[in-house]
Amino acid sequence: MQKIIRIGTRDSQLALWQANKVRKELTELGYDSEIVPIKSVGDIVLDKPLYELGITGVFTKNLDIAMLNGDIDIAVHSLKDVPTVLPEGILQAAVLKRANYNDILVLKDTEEFFGQPNATIATGSLRRKAMWLNRYPTHNVVDLRGNVNTRLQKLDDSDWNGAVFAAAGLERIGIRPAGAVNLSWMIPAPAQGAIMIAALEKDNYILDACEQLNHHETKVCVGIEREFLRLLEGGCTAPIGALAYVDAKTEEINFKGVLLKKDGSKKISVTKTAVLGKHHLLAKDCADYVINRGGKELMLEDLEGESIVTHKVFSTKKLSEIQKKTLPNTIGIEDSDFIKIRFNRIPPKVMKNELENVVITSQNGVEAILNSFTKNELKFKNIFCVGRRTKKLIENRIGAVTYVAKNALKLAEYISKKTNIKEVTYFCSNLRMDVFPTYLKANDIVVNEVEAYKTMLSSEKIADDVSGVLFYSPSGIESYLQENSTAKIAFCIGETTAKEARKHFDKVEVANLPSAESLLELVNKYYSHTNLPKGKE
Repeated sequence: MQKIIRIGTRDSQLALWQANKVRKELTELGYDSEIVPIKSVGDIVLDKPLYELGITGVFTKNLDIAMLNGDIDIAVHSLKDVPTVLPEGILQAAVLKRANYNDILVLKDTEEFFGQPNATIATGSLRRKAMWLNRYPTHNVVDLRGNVNTRLQKLDDSDWNGAVFAAAGLERIGIRPAGAVNLSWMIPAPAQGAIMIAALEKDNYILDACEQLNHHETKVCVGIEREFLRLLEGGCTAPIGALAYVDAKTEEINFKGVLLKKDGSKKISVTKTAVLGKHHLLAKDCADYVINRGGKELMLEDLEGESIVTHKVFSTKKLSEIQKKTLPNTIGIEDSDFIKIRFNRIPPKVMKNELENVVITSQNGVEAILNSFTKNELKFKNIFCVGRRTKKLIENRIGAVTYVAKNALKLAEYISKKTNIKEVTYFCSNLRMDVFPTYLKANDIVVNEVEAYKTMLSSEKIADDVSGVLFYSPSGIESYLQENSTAKIAFCIGETTAKEARKHFDKVEVANLPSAESLLELVNKYYSHTNLPKGKE
């Protein structure tokens, strides 16, 4: 029986239209499918501008979680809403042919206000706001949130002069007002007007189906726009516009890009062309042009002018600058590695014979094995592991994974109840959790432990005004407690870490996914929903 493809989507009218378009195209190719609506953070939190939510992928995150949890097979997005870096394990499976990429102005009454110094325009987009103020610096721009129908109603109920929309959104559901004005001077958001399908990288059946929906020209053009955005390190918190299109006569890709100061007072523009097929450096060349003409300085000016830090947090693991930038400027973050790893020299005799059932519960375990042996020296019949990232690392550097579990307990339960295994070789740390070997031994399974690496505690005293601490392992908590108090909020990467945290902390929060990105999203979400003064949470 053919697999039914479950199509995840937001439940707005526009999102459902897009999902049904994908479903129709899949049906025409002979695939069965069904729609699965899921609400996003962007749909739920309507009292703040998008750029103040501080969540990368505010309209896509819940769909990502649903896909990784196995609730849906694909997710359909407006590509302009999708972060330039996708979650691990998720791929861009297809981009459909692009619709109208322009912005339009829906008027309340007439266009007479254009020549007047005072007017009020509504938009929830930082880019549209900056571009409007750049062109009309004396006008007032107010925030406008909600689905397209809600926004149109808010305009109708207001005393505003007009509101800016993406043309494609209104046109797709047939509600573009007759008097709407095309804003040809406003450079659109990267990938505006394009529909993207996301899927799991491991699902070849789904990837093969989606590949047939790809529109090559659209894929190339929006790829350039999104790469330009990524290189400028912009997202929903930076006013960046980009448009690439193919000139059919010359077979050249024309590119226009812009970076603005948030108040519209400064603008850096770039226009370049490249021959189709020789366009691979186009995005980089354009981003470099903007940066070399003061792009970084312009963005720093905006950062300096933003609100002061109201909450401070500390990460017990070093984070990248890109990861830190997913937090708003109101949340200050410091970081340090509270856990140091030292690889042991694993005795050669361990690998003398083929190991039938190997267990690796962390990426450190993988690295420790490869520190002692080459891939060709490893003779593993079955490999069992914990976590998607560990699985990916094993598959890239060692070989196929027989089974992956979310945590050590789930893996122990699987081996004990779903297999006939009587003995395993467990590559672990000196500070490994007892739950895995204890559970197996209780079920009469022999556990041969190989201490592949040492986990060393490396604590330091953190500032008293830090209100929240990010933890990634029970060992990290143990290290933290050597120098610090528990009068903080413990933000934990997963339930195993949270279980340990609850022994010591009164307030414990757990990330939806076991990743640093999800943990940072949790921190932002927590503080965005509290108005308490710092240090009193």
